[in-house]
Amino acid sequence: MVNSEYLDVFLDESQEHLQAINDNLLKLEQAPDDLSIVGEVFRSAHTLKGMAATMGFEDLAHLTHNMENVLDLIRNQKLHATSEVLDVVFAAVDDLEAMVTDIAGGGDGKRDVSEVVALLEIIEKGESPAAATVEATGVEVEAVDILEETYDEFERTVIQQSAEQGYVTYQIRVTLDERAMLKAARVFMVFEILEQIGEVIKSTPSTEYLEEEKFDQDFLVTLVSKVEGEEIKQRILKVSEITNVAVHQVDIEKLSLRIEAEKKEATSEMNDEKQVSSTKAPVNQKESTSVQPKKSQGDSNKTIRVNIERLDVLMNLFEELVIDRGRLEQIASELRNSELNETVERMSRISGDLQEIILNMRMMPVEQVFNRFPRMVRSLSKDLNKKVNLEISGAETELDRTIIDEIGDPLVHLLRNSIDHGIETPDKRRELGKPEEGTVRLKAYHSGNNVFIEIEDDGAGIDREKVLRKALTNGIVTEEEAEKLTDQQVFGLLFASGFSTAEKITDVSGRGVGLDVVRNTFESLGGIVTVNSVLGKGSIFSIQLPLTLSIIDVMLVEVKEEKYAIPLSSIVETAIVNKQDVYSAHNQKVIDFRGKVVPLVFLKEIFQIPGDQPEDEFYSLVIVHKGDKVAGLVVDSLIGQHDIVLKSLGNYLKDVFAISGATILGNGQVALIVDSNALIK
Repeated sequence: MVNSEYLDVFLDESQEHLQAINDNLLKLEQAPDDLSIVGEVFRSAHTLKGMAATMGFEDLAHLTHNMENVLDLIRNQKLHATSEVLDVVFAAVDDLEAMVTDIAGGGDGKRDVSEVVALLEIIEKGESPAAATVEATGVEVEAVDILEETYDEFERTVIQQSAEQGYVTYQIRVTLDERAMLKAARVFMVFEILEQIGEVIKSTPSTEYLEEEKFDQDFLVTLVSKVEGEEIKQRILKVSEITNVAVHQVDIEKLSLRIEAEKKEATSEMNDEKQVSSTKAPVNQKESTSVQPKKSQGDSNKTIRVNIERLDVLMNLFEELVIDRGRLEQIASELRNSELNETVERMSRISGDLQEIILNMRMMPVEQVFNRFPRMVRSLSKDLNKKVNLEISGAETELDRTIIDEIGDPLVHLLRNSIDHGIETPDKRRELGKPEEGTVRLKAYHSGNNVFIEIEDDGAGIDREKVLRKALTNGIVTEEEAEKLTDQQVFGLLFASGFSTAEKITDVSGRGVGLDVVRNTFESLGGIVTVNSVLGKGSIFSIQLPLTLSIIDVMLVEVKEEKYAIPLSSIVETAIVNKQDVYSAHNQKVIDFRGKVVPLVFLKEIFQIPGDQPEDEFYSLVIVHKGDKVAGLVVDSLIGQHDIVLKSLGNYLKDVFAISGATILGNGQVALIVDSNALIK
C-alpha cells in the first residue's frame, strides 16, 4: 500500500478522533441544541474521512461521509439531535471502530455497513429513525446482494469445485454481544458447529486472531455446506451471547465477474501508478493537518510516539542495571574504599533518577480506560430502562501501562454491577423520594505508592441479610461463622466464586460469573478490593493498586539461611515482641497489638524451611495488611529496605503458594517475594 509508512500515525490518530467523536456525541445527547459540540464532532469526522481517503481505506471514508451528511443537517439546524438519531450515529461509530481495529490487525478495513448506511440515508431524507430502523432491518439478510469477502486463487478453486459437486458456499457474519467477556470460547463453539455441517475455507479475521480475541464484536466465515442457510443461522444462534447471524449465499457467477473486474482494475492501477509515482507526495497537502497533530504557535511542548516494545526492552535493561547496582553497593561496603564508595554513591543517585524517568515514561493516565465507560453506561442504562448519570473524576491519575492493560474488564464488571444491582428503576427511585436519574461516580486518585479507584453509586445498597442467606444456601459459610461476620466480611462474600444475588439471569448478570474474577484479577496485580454499603443509600467498591509492578520497594527479611522480600505496600510496620506476650486463640497463636488481636504466621512453617527455631525470647515481626485484615509474619531477622526487580518464576513454578516472584540480590543470591495477601485469612 502507498503511504504504508504512515499507517501507525493513521491508526493512533484515528483512535483519538473516534474517541473524541464518542465523547462529544454523549455531550450532544445531554445538550442537543449546543451547535459547538456538533461542530467538534463534524471536524473529527471530516478529519477522519480525509485520513482514510488518503490512506486508501475507501469503506471507512464512505461511511464517515454518510455520517458527516447527517451531522451537517444537525449543524445547519435542519435535523434535531434526538436520542433516536444519535443511536444510528453511534451505530456508525461502532462500525468505524471495527474497521480501524481490523486495519490494526493487518486487515483491509472492509466491512458490510449496508444496514447502517441505509439508516443514515433514510434519516438524511428527513424520515423518522424509527421507520428507518424497521425499513432497514426488515430486509432478509439472505437477500443482500453483496460479496463481503475476497478470495485468493486456491480458495476460488475450492468454491468452484464445491459448486460442481452440489455444495453451496455461504458467507456468515457472526456478531457477539458487546458485553461478552469470553469471546474466544464463543468463537470455538461457533466453529465446532460449522465443522459438523460443512468445511470452513476462510475466516476474517484469521483463526489465530480470533483465538487471541484480536477482533471487535463480529467475524466473517466462509463455509461450504449442503445444509440450508436458515438452519445454519438457527444452529449458531443457539450459542449464548451471539446477537446476530447474517448468512448469505455466494453467487458463483458474480464471483467470477468480480474476479475479472479485479484483474482489470489491478492492471489499470499499475498504469496509473507509473504515471503518478514521480509526483505523488507522501501525504496529500490539503489533508496534512489530519495526519500531523495540530499545535498552536505558543505550544512548545513536543512529543514523540514510541513503540511500547522499545520501552519494555529499555525497562528490562534497566532492571539488570538495578541488580548490578545492588552488587556494586555491596562490594563497595565490603572493600571500604573511599573513592569507590564515592563513585558508587554517584552512580546510585544517577540510576535512581534514571529509574524515575523510565517509570514515568511507562505511566499512562487511567483516562485511557475510563474513556470507554460513558458510552457503555449509556447503552446499558437503555437496555435496563434506567436513567444513569456517570460522573468521572481523577482521569488524569497515572498508572503503569502493564496495570492499565489489565484493569479494563474488571472495572466493566463493577460498573455493570452498580448499574444492574445498585441503581433502581426510575419508578422505584420516585417511590423512595430519590431523583429519577441515578448517579454512578468513578474516581481515581493517588495515595502514597498506590492508586485508588472507587466506584460509588446512590442506589439500593447491599442487603446484608440477603447476602448471608445466599451464602448459607450455597454453603460458602456455616451458621456458626455467619454469626461472627462483620458487615465488611459479609460484603466480601460477594466475591466468592459462583456467588450471585440476582433474582433472575439476564444478559448483564446472574450467571455467578464476575466479582470473583474481579477480585482475582486485582489481587494478581498486587491490589486489594473492599466494599462499603448502606442499605437504601448506595455502595462503594474501592480498589487499591500499586503504581508499578516491575521495580518495587521491599523489606528484606531472613528466615534461617534464606532471604525473603515483603513488598512495602503490604507492610503496616515492623515490631519485636516478647514470646510471653503471645497467647493462643482457636488453635492460632496471636498477640494483642495496639488494641487489636493479630494472628501470627510463621514463615518457617509456611515454606517448610529446615532447621531448629532459635532459642530467643523475642519474635521479629512484620505486620502486614490486606484491606482491614492484618497478620504478623514471624521472621528471624530484618535486613532492611531495598529497591528490587520483580522477576517471574516461570511456567513451572507459577502456582507456588504465597510466592509472587523472585529477585536477584546484590550478592547474586535469589530472594523469593512473599505474597502476603495469600497468608491473611
